[in-house]
Amino acid sequence: MESNLIWLLVNKAVYLLRNYWFKKCIFANANLKINMAIKIDATNILLENIINAIQDVKGQDIISLDLRKLDTAISKYFVICTGNSNTQVKAIEGSIKKSISKNLEEKPFNVEGSDIGEWILMDYSDIIVHIFQEKTRNYYNIEDFWGDAKFITYKD
Repeated sequence: MESNLIWLLVNKAVYLLRNYWFKKCIFANANLKINMAIKIDATNILLENIINAIQDVKGQDIISLDLRKLDTAISKYFVICTGNSNTQVKAIEGSIKKSISKNLEEKPFNVEGSDIGEWILMDYSDIIVHIFQEKTRNYYNIEDFWGDAKFITYKD
């Protein structure tokens, strides 16, 4: 009888531990999914702000490439746009910096090409922005490198 009682207590303890860890794992998984959803939402907000900033200064041929499903991608999105001159390319860069800084309190991790103004690259980690002059964009045609990505075209 005593061994049956011990056996019953051990089984009950195992059952309770199993339930406890199962619930803890479900809770941890739910938190992970919530954090991932918040991160995705933050990336989409950043993307929307970048597109709006480009449109505010009349950037042209605006597209985004969704790279999330590509194994070789270095970021989640590329945004590519065109300016008519060095001045406009630099104005697009300034508009993006100002808008993102003001609305989201973020700065790019790195900016390349500002001094020349033919092709400016802005790295926001999850989103990389390419601002080209038309002849430079046509020459490099980086959209073709990422042909498997989903393209979204925006109004000028």
